[in-house]
Amino acid sequence: MNAIVKPALPASLAGLSPAAAARVERVREIARQVAGPAAAAVDRDARFPHEAIDALKAERLLSAHVPERFGGLGANITELGQMCEALGQRCASAAMVFAMHQVQVACLVRHGSTPFFENYLQELVREQRLIASVTSEAGVGGSVRTSICPIETEADGSCRVRKEGTVVSYGDAADDFLITVRRNVESVAGDQAMVLARKPQCEMQLVGTWDAMGMRGTCSPGYTLTARFGPEQVVPAPFADINAHTMVPWAHILWSSAWLGIATDAVARARAFVRDTGRRMAATPPTATRLSDVSTQLQLMRVHVHEWTRRYDQMTAAADGGAQELSSVACAVQLNHLKLASSELVAEICTKALRIAGTTGYRNDSPYSITRHLRDAHSAALMIGNERIHAANGALHMVYRDDAL
Repeated sequence: MNAIVKPALPASLAGLSPAAAARVERVREIARQVAGPAAAAVDRDARFPHEAIDALKAERLLSAHVPERFGGLGANITELGQMCEALGQRCASAAMVFAMHQVQVACLVRHGSTPFFENYLQELVREQRLIASVTSEAGVGGSVRTSICPIETEADGSCRVRKEGTVVSYGDAADDFLITVRRNVESVAGDQAMVLARKPQCEMQLVGTWDAMGMRGTCSPGYTLTARFGPEQVVPAPFADINAHTMVPWAHILWSSAWLGIATDAVARARAFVRDTGRRMAATPPTATRLSDVSTQLQLMRVHVHEWTRRYDQMTAAADGGAQELSSVACAVQLNHLKLASSELVAEICTKALRIAGTTGYRNDSPYSITRHLRDAHSAALMIGNERIHAANGALHMVYRDDAL
């Protein structure tokens, strides 16, 4: 009797457990059936992608990274990157909201080792709470590693902070906020802490509107936020460690995964256009050569993103949670390379895909339209501005040694 041969997993799911692969497939269904059909309205109206986020909540995926001992799914960044990539192919705003939320969850999972934060993670699992970050700040020139606003201690022992956040993505839809601040009034600007504040603890004054070129569904205006909270809500780890070990790697990897999704769908639309043209011509169209070129760039982007995703999981499996390697100059430089390359490639790939599709890709009402992809792609270089990252990397290269040279 012949043995029953199970079908192989798609290459993108290789290495995932059966449960993890099933969860990624479920997100792909949500992307196709929920996020995609709503994406045009989300973009047109610059509104929050509530359909996609509600569907992810229903699958308990906002707590996917929470360890199983707290009721979560214990998903690693490889699994979450696949989810961001799937969402990015259908609705970049939904993908970016999901990615940014998971970055905040990872900061709490990896650095919130106190009873308060452990209880909060269990609450996150039960209620599928959405966490937004308040890291941008007026007056610091775009530096995430500098804070003007300090934690002020009141007479009763409670804490207060007032922060002018220049960009607070999905702040209106969020349930809770992770806020970067100066540790106290005596601290220097670089001595930072991270605070988890619940929305009822916050007074939020809207500053401006969000009528942006792309990523319109992230709903990212500025807010002046005043929060009152207990001292137990300060994440115990220094923000310098949170930033280097978790926030930067997770942001660069999951953002890049979402951008990879955008680029993948842009090339898919260009490919469909070329095939349709070829059928009508009964010959290989001239645009097939350019399709080969852009597909090569997409493959390079995919390999780079997937390689770093797997590498991060390998690093954090070490006894020290990857702390030593993640604190190294080499790791900082290479993670910055990932962000720089991905953010520049996504815009270049979408531009080339648009030129392949021509006027049909330029139209909003075409099945080959790449207009939203291109507008969303141009946000990538602005999220932690590439010029700032190049400047930081330039300084690091003074001491960095590439062993390959």
